[in-house]
Amino acid sequence: MITPTFHFTILADFLEVMNEQASILVDKLEQHVDKEPFDCFLDITLCALDIICETAMGKNVGAQNNRDSEYVRALYKMSDLIHHRQKSPWLWSNLMYPMFQEGREHTRSLKILTHFTDNVIAEKVCEIKNHTQQKDDFDDNCEQSGPKKRRAFLDMLLNTTDNEGKKLSYMDIREEVDTFMFEGHDTTAAAMNWVIYLLGCHPEAQKKVHRELDEVFGNSDRPVTMDDVKKLRYLECVVKEALRLFPSVPFFARTTSEDCHIRGFKIPKAMEVIVVPYVLHREPEIFPDPEEFRPERFFPENSKGRHPYAYVPFSAGPRNCIGQRFAQMEEKAVLANILRRFWVETSQKREDLGLVAELILRPNKGIWIQLKRRSVCVCHKKKANEDFSS
Repeated sequence: MITPTFHFTILADFLEVMNEQASILVDKLEQHVDKEPFDCFLDITLCALDIICETAMGKNVGAQNNRDSEYVRALYKMSDLIHHRQKSPWLWSNLMYPMFQEGREHTRSLKILTHFTDNVIAEKVCEIKNHTQQKDDFDDNCEQSGPKKRRAFLDMLLNTTDNEGKKLSYMDIREEVDTFMFEGHDTTAAAMNWVIYLLGCHPEAQKKVHRELDEVFGNSDRPVTMDDVKKLRYLECVVKEALRLFPSVPFFARTTSEDCHIRGFKIPKAMEVIVVPYVLHREPEIFPDPEEFRPERFFPENSKGRHPYAYVPFSAGPRNCIGQRFAQMEEKAVLANILRRFWVETSQKREDLGLVAELILRPNKGIWIQLKRRSVCVCHKKKANEDFSS
């Protein structure tokens, strides 16, 4: 029922939001140009949060300009509480949990989040009713003036029906919106941070990205369009390679639907299996020199024949990530805005990242970079695509 809301033509409507929020991020990053190294992780995460708030709910929470808002604080507090509870068996009981201080903090944070979501849904329902009423008051041939109203996932969820015309229940809608909010910003934020870090470590790859960006955008500062997103093929390979090395979701679980054998071991039906992309993506037979950063691995000619489940940053099969195309579009749009303006450097070693596998794979010690303002040099037309032989 929900999959059509992620159709490519619908996603195109969200590019305007992505460009606006990326522009705010770039202006914030300007203050760090030619200065000391700084941790960019939170800045990029707040940008991703603003994007998902506006695209999922149609609500601008202004997290980039007000990181201390009640909703933002509750969202991050809830993430910390969930992760800690997962690791702490003594907190698993729903009966006992409220007796701990963490349980009480969980209740408070949950109340803030659900109250916010409830209000947004109520506003949307009222808005749709008013719009329907106004529509009935006009002749079909009468044009309505005014700017085009932005759609959000919530608008589409409220109108989604199954094959029998049945709509999602209120709780279904609230749970989907909450899922978008949690899964739709941390994961994309982590991916963008890893790309920035890896390009800072590999200047030759960064030069190729800049060459492609210069070819597509020249020296203009215009917003990123859907056509641009399609043309940024080397940047797409960079993002894919970053997610190979540092998958945003470090592990996920599946239940076997039948008995199966893996490398001589029998896995019974109904067994819970943990898949660890961080390890899977380092299989040397499929990805030679697996610790090396090589975006060229994902050139079409190099991907041919590779098993589709050898690379699963978004999981795979019928339970794969429903927001995969949304995430890829956001990552390319935001990164394009950043890298058109700046040259990125870092002296941070991988062993200094302090990798932690929580709800997402993140660097416990942050992503420390330095920025320089770059001048654009538009090369010959054929340069940007020279690495993609047909």
